Amino acid sequence: MLNFVLCDDNLNILDKFSKILESIFTKYSYEAKIGFKTDNVDELLKYIGENKTDVLILDINLKSDKTGLEIASIVRKKYKDTYFIFTTAHLEYAMMAYKFKTFDYLAKPITTERLEETIVRLFEDVSGRPKKYIKIDNKSTIIDEDEILYIKRDGMKLIFHTKFRDYETYSSFNKVLENLPSNFLRTHKSYIVNVNNIVNLDAVQNIVYFENGSSCCIGPKFKDTLIEEVNNRGFVE
Repeated sequence: MLNFVLCDDNLNILDKFSKILESIFTKYSYEAKIGFKTDNVDELLKYIGENKTDVLILDINLKSDKTGLEIASIVRKKYKDTYFIFTTAHLEYAMMAYKFKTFDYLAKPITTERLEETIVRLFEDVSGRPKKYIKIDNKSTIIDEDEILYIKRDGMKLIFHTKFRDYETYSSFNKVLENLPSNFLRTHKSYIVNVNNIVNLDAVQNIVYFENGSSCCIGPKFKDTLIEEVNNRGFVE
C-alpha cells in the first residue's frame, strides 16, 4: 500500500487532487491511499517525520518560509526512495526540481489526464515492469511504446495519439515506422496503429477502435495484413 502525501497552499487544489487521485486508484485497482494532505508546512514535516511517505505531491512555490524544494531536501535525507511529484505555475523551477531525483514535474493548471498519466507511470516504475520508450523529437520527448494507440501523419507533422494525451512533432513517417516494434502496423497511407491496443475492428466500415473511444481508418491496401495480424494475436472481430 503506497502512502501518498499532498501539500499545496491552495485548499481547493488539495481537494481536487484528492478526488482525482482516489478515482485513479479505484480505476486501476491500485493499492494506495492518501495518508495526509495539508496546506501547512509544519504539519507536513511533522507527519513525514512520523510516517513513511512513499509519494509526495508538493507545490514548489508555497506561501511559507520554506519552498517545496527546501522541503524536498529535508525529506530526501530521511527517505531515499520517496517519489517526488512537484507542481507549480512557475516553469523556471522545473530544472531545479530534478536535482532531488524528481519523478515528475506538473505545470499548473494540471489536467486529470496529465495527473493520471503520471500516476500510471509511477506504479509501473514501482512494479519494476521494464518499459520501452521512443524519442519522438529533438527536445528529448519520450513516450512509452505501450501507451501509443496510433500515429497520424498530418502534412509534415506527426501526431502520436496515446492513452492520455497527444504529442505533435515533425518527423519522417516511414522512418518512425522502421524503428517501431512488430506490433505497430501501417493501416493507411496516413496511419500507424499499435495492434496491442485495438479493442474493436469494423471490417465493413474499415475502422479500428481503441479503449478511449478514438478510432482511425483502414486503407484497402493494408486491410488483409491488419486483419491477419490482429487475429494471430487473439483479436475476435
